Amino acid sequence: MIQLTFPDGSIREYEAGISGLDVAKSISEGLARNVLSVSFNGQTQDTGLPIETNGTIVFNTWNEDEGKSTFWHSSAHLFAEAVEALYPGVKFGIGPAIDQGFYYDIDLGEESLSLDDLPAIEKKMLELARQKNEYVRKEVSKADAIKYFEEKGDEYKLELIDGLEDGQITFYTQGGFTDLCKGPHIPNTGSIKAVKLLKVAGAYWRGDEKRKMLTRVYGISFPKQKELTQHLALLEEAKKRDHRKLGAELELFMFSDRVGAGLPIWLPKGQAIRERLQKFLKDEQEKRGYKMVTTPHIGKKELYVTSGHYAKYGEDSFQPIKTPKDNEEFLLKPMNCPHHCEIFNNRPHSYKELPIRIAEFGTVYRYEQSGELHGLSRVRGFTQDDAHIFCTRDQLKEEFLNVLDLTKVVLDKMGFYEFTAQISLRDPATPEKYLGSTENWDAAEQAIIDATEEVGLKTVTEIGEAAFYGPKLDFMIKDAIGRSWQLGTIQVDYNLPERFELEYIGSDNQSHRPVMIHRAPFGSMERFMSILIEHTAGKFPLWLTPEQFVVIPVSEVFNDYGQSVVNELAKKDITGKVDFRNETIGKKIREAEMQKIPIMLIIGEKEQEEKAVSVRMQGKGDIGSMTLGEFVEFFEVEKEKGE
Repeated sequence: MIQLTFPDGSIREYEAGISGLDVAKSISEGLARNVLSVSFNGQTQDTGLPIETNGTIVFNTWNEDEGKSTFWHSSAHLFAEAVEALYPGVKFGIGPAIDQGFYYDIDLGEESLSLDDLPAIEKKMLELARQKNEYVRKEVSKADAIKYFEEKGDEYKLELIDGLEDGQITFYTQGGFTDLCKGPHIPNTGSIKAVKLLKVAGAYWRGDEKRKMLTRVYGISFPKQKELTQHLALLEEAKKRDHRKLGAELELFMFSDRVGAGLPIWLPKGQAIRERLQKFLKDEQEKRGYKMVTTPHIGKKELYVTSGHYAKYGEDSFQPIKTPKDNEEFLLKPMNCPHHCEIFNNRPHSYKELPIRIAEFGTVYRYEQSGELHGLSRVRGFTQDDAHIFCTRDQLKEEFLNVLDLTKVVLDKMGFYEFTAQISLRDPATPEKYLGSTENWDAAEQAIIDATEEVGLKTVTEIGEAAFYGPKLDFMIKDAIGRSWQLGTIQVDYNLPERFELEYIGSDNQSHRPVMIHRAPFGSMERFMSILIEHTAGKFPLWLTPEQFVVIPVSEVFNDYGQSVVNELAKKDITGKVDFRNETIGKKIREAEMQKIPIMLIIGEKEQEEKAVSVRMQGKGDIGSMTLGEFVEFFEVEKEKGE
């Protein structure tokens, strides 16, 4: 007999060898019908696999992320089966589940695939799904696996097999299709009721630009047609909010091939938003005792060797910059923290000075693959709202709580009210991925867990998501249309202080090692801006809007008065412009609305005589006539609303 522990803490006894599906049936037939996979002792597996030992069990339905992932991975196999039926001789790369759906990389030889071909594949997928074919797992020897794919002539699967050990290879078959796969999969194809293939793209085999370009098809599937319909409506809304589209329309940022891919250029309006975001955070940091610093964009290679970043990020960094001096090399900095360690090391410190909090809006560089670049959200040069706190072990918890408070202030100010904090821990099974001692890792992980429990923060825990030098707390926010984003991070680090031999003199007059907290509420300014643009659909809160008002004269006779209004309001830190164009009032108002300028100030003879403005707000219409003094008061009230 074995004992299984359920998510609610209850324990039940079963015969060894029982399947996850039969365990689900012992609870309810409804659960058994809906379970897509099970997680046993943290590992997700098929519902039909036997369970032989004591452990914890979680049932993954469509309502859980693991359930969706299993569903979409199985849908990728269904896609492959449909493609093979329609395009005999096709070869397959990889077909994983992704955050929203799945993709499969395929090689069609001399044939090509376009969007026009996708409906026929969708139709075939649904036809095959209705057959309710089981996903059958089979362990195979390496020799048999090689033989199978040699006969099919699929060099991609053969290359994947080459990297596997004998005894760890499994095939999955559904209907007439067999694939190399470690699983897990849903019980059968019958639960796949709605499918949409979304995009065709190119993808180099194994991400290597020197290898063959394969055809990558993206898709998504659902257990109900209604859910697909809702998802497609969400995608249409997301298209309207795409930060690349709005960034161009609102003249916030640009890219230039001559400057280089992935290197954003901020235009005046976008820079105005960045500066307001930075001023807001600087003000909040000053209240909390942070000191601003500036460090160079480059550093000697040895600096990043010491920190460990060269070993971990070397392949993703720009190549070393050689100088005329023999054996001297510099790197564009991939992280700010090594520079901040050197600032701490600049002079001796007493325990009385700690905690020391230093902050910087520091630009860092990573050589992302060209195929992974995406607007502002994935770039090669980005600015982090970075800060590092050097404190004693006794101060760690309080400092972590203070950073938590600051992060929540930032999220509230930006209108991100719904979020989950993800505790990202190391994977004990792969200790080689992490720097530092087990003792230090244990202490750092416990500090994060204790702090989040003390403030009652809603958290999830992810094993294996820690940074290489320490565990972290990542904030997963939901935007206005329900999408999740990772935004902001707090990391506890005992390891960089060791590697840089950081010290302070304690009350016992002995040298001690400080603890380091890495902290970035925005994360990167670029990625944060991409999320903010899409969250607000380009209609920023009034305090952030680069052009907060536009003055619209009813005739050019009143242009001079309009400019005087702009000048007076500028003294109150309210920014705007005059629309001097020789266009109708209606057209100027419509275009101001399209440019998402929140306030229009209409002026004519009456307003000029009374030193007043007629106020109109985007989406609200006419508000009424106000003197400039009254408008300033009105503006401050509206700004405080954060809308």
